[in-house]
Amino acid sequence: MKRYAPAILLALALSLLVWLVVERYSGTGAASFGTFTSKNARVYFSPSGGCTEAVVNALAAAKTSIFVQAYSFTSAPIAKALVDAHKRGVKIQVILDKSNRTANYSSADFVAHAGIPTFIDDKHSIAHNKIILVDGHIVITGSFNFTKAAEEHNAENLLVIDDSALAERYIQNWEAHRQHSMPYEGR
Repeated sequence: MKRYAPAILLALALSLLVWLVVERYSGTGAASFGTFTSKNARVYFSPSGGCTEAVVNALAAAKTSIFVQAYSFTSAPIAKALVDAHKRGVKIQVILDKSNRTANYSSADFVAHAGIPTFIDDKHSIAHNKIILVDGHIVITGSFNFTKAAEEHNAENLLVIDDSALAERYIQNWEAHRQHSMPYEGR
């Protein structure tokens, strides 16, 4: 437990930070939250708060690796940014919830057909993680689903955290889910 104490404290501190921002601006509408930046984290709120743009920018800046876990994945700009990074030689792997196998539209097919290793986590009732890990030090997480609806209509939040120790813990968890996930070749 002591080994994970710094990551737990960071997560608690970031939760407090989000709560403080919400308390400060409650009742003013999500779009007015804008972006809040601290020493090593940025927070975004939707609708129309720049969450998709923040994800796309992080993917465009990736140099070595991107690991994705997503529940719902229909965002064309995020899928395109992943494929663009793949074409630049960035190592990318994607784990998605089993609902992406049968969804009317899922970016799972787009990324799988582009040659990005894509997996389905069907071990759980719902694989509800929403994370992107970039270059071993950026953690993108929050309630934000990687969808157009999340950007334009839903009340969501997105945290972009630059912390290697925290990213390592997320990568370990990502790998544990990858071990029991099944390859997805697309439809």
